[in-house]
Formats: sequence, structure tokens, C-alpha cells
Amino acid sequence: MLDARKLAAEFVGTAVLVFIAVGVATENFGFKLFGSSLVAGVVATAFAFGLVLLALAYAIGPISGCHVNPAVTLGFLAAGRMKVAEAIGYVVAQVAGAIVGALVLWQVFSDIPGYSRKVQGLGTDGYGGASLVHINQTGAFVVEVVLTFVFVTVILFATHEAAIQGAAGLAIGMSLVVVHLIGIPLTGTSVNPARSFGPALIVGHTALSQVWVFILAPLVGAVIAAAVHLLMTGKPDALTGTPDPDKADPDAATVA
Repeated sequence: MLDARKLAAEFVGTAVLVFIAVGVATENFGFKLFGSSLVAGVVATAFAFGLVLLALAYAIGPISGCHVNPAVTLGFLAAGRMKVAEAIGYVVAQVAGAIVGALVLWQVFSDIPGYSRKVQGLGTDGYGGASLVHINQTGAFVVEVVLTFVFVTVILFATHEAAIQGAAGLAIGMSLVVVHLIGIPLTGTSVNPARSFGPALIVGHTALSQVWVFILAPLVGAVIAAAVHLLMTGKPDALTGTPDPDKADPDAATVA
């Protein structure tokens, strides 16, 4: 039987991640709060994603492991750390949370005079004309596979039974910052299908037509990460990826 507390934590965590981090992305690249400074916008957005994730690790990590990302959940499933039913429950909660987070964020921005989904958007990912550097579809797919592979690999090793205890939250949060630093100019950076789907559903048009890349590519990257992890560790971990809330260390939470 699925644990309602874990599903609620994944729902709330994903909603918070989308609301705050995607909100910062929209402010920087939609409203252009930093003016013409692309570097400042990229850095601020990258740290927003990483720091929110780090905070969530301490807040909900002891409850659900703080995946807040279908790609991470798939990585744990493929690495033998989760059961199929639990993984499906996590993904449903994450996608629902992302949609709700995007809806609330849209409502907030809609109260700002002059805001338009077509102009300021909602921090969606994209390629071609929707990319800062106009990367093509193939390039965007490869970028998302590689960045998700790096991100999920860090998560799997940082939460492995042989990893340095207490360092997982910081390592994973900072890895999310790093992949955003390189990925934002290219695709906006997904590495999280729920984070991409929620805003794209609200914005529609090009964002929604392109979102399949930012759903499929991260899942491919996650499976590759799990395969590499198993190859290097030799066998599936005994860990479940969903720590006992009475025993879990927030620093060792699985975050995404």
C-alpha cells in the first residue's frame, strides 16, 4: 500500500520547486529584472533551483526522500531502489504538484499589469527560437540526456550506502546548480519532466509542442545513469530511496 505521507511530500515539494525556481526564471528571462545581463540571470536562476532543492532535502527528505522529479524516481527504480507501484505513485504526485505550482505561479504573475503568457512566459524550456542560443531539436535532446545523466548519477552515488554520510544534500543541490549554469542558455534546463510539463501546460503553444523532448530526454538520461551506477557498484543497492522518517538523515536525502 502506498504511503500517503510520501506522496503528499512529493506533491508539495514539486509544487514548491516549480513555484519558486521557475518563478525566478520567469522574473529573470520574462520580466528581465537584470536587464541585458544574461550572466546574472543565469546565475540567479541556477542557484534558485539548487538552493530550493537543498532546502527541500531537509524539509521533506526524511519523509519521502525528496525526489520531486520523475527522472530521479525512474533512476531509483532502474537501480533497484524502488518498487514499481511506489514509483508510479511518486510520478503522479510530482506531475500533479508541478501543475499546481505552475497554476499558482501563473495566477501571481497574472496580477502584474502587462503580464502575458506569450510575452513573459512561465520559465518554460525550449529549442530553436525558444532557446537563447537557438539550439536545434537534436541538440536539445542530447543536452537534456547528458545533463540528466550527470545529475541522476550524482544522486545515486551520493545516496549510496558507501557514500560520505551527511554530504548528499549539499552535493545534489550544487549539482543542480551546475547543470543549470550550462543548460539554461541551451534549453532552459529541464532534467525534470514534471518541472517542464507543468509550466508548458499553462503556457501552451510552442512550449507545449516541444515539451516531449523535456519529458523523454531526462528519462533516457536517468536510465543510463542507473545502468552506469549498477555497473560501477556491481549490484542494486539495498537502499530503497525512501528513508524511514524516524531514522532518515536529512543530509542524506535523495533530492532532485
